[in-house]
Amino acid sequence: MSEASLYERIGGDAALRQLTDRFYDLVFAHELISRLFKSDKDEIKEKQRLFLTQFLGGPQLYSDIHGHPMMRARHMPHVITEDDAVAWLQCMSQAVGELPISKELKDELFDRFPRTAFFMVNR
Repeated sequence: MSEASLYERIGGDAALRQLTDRFYDLVFAHELISRLFKSDKDEIKEKQRLFLTQFLGGPQLYSDIHGHPMMRARHMPHVITEDDAVAWLQCMSQAVGELPISKELKDELFDRFPRTAFFMVNR
């Protein structure tokens, strides 16, 4: 029997909906990075949920709908600094911290984000 994915272990779709809802409440209110999120909040949350599902080992939902994630290329039109990445990670850390999962799972989940956040830095 194969080990359950991180997606499954954190609670699947329900957990990701909770995470993305809280995360984007924080992001849209953040004085530094809210400028990066000008389009429809619900659309942004849905794309993030689809991406995270795939990123954490769940079904390939993002790719099925939007094609290969190409996350760096998709973010290139936006000026993203190291300070932006840190702010993004602070919001994600707070959102992950509010999930009703063990500290060990919270740590494992959050540890997936710093490398990706800093990979998006383009200025």
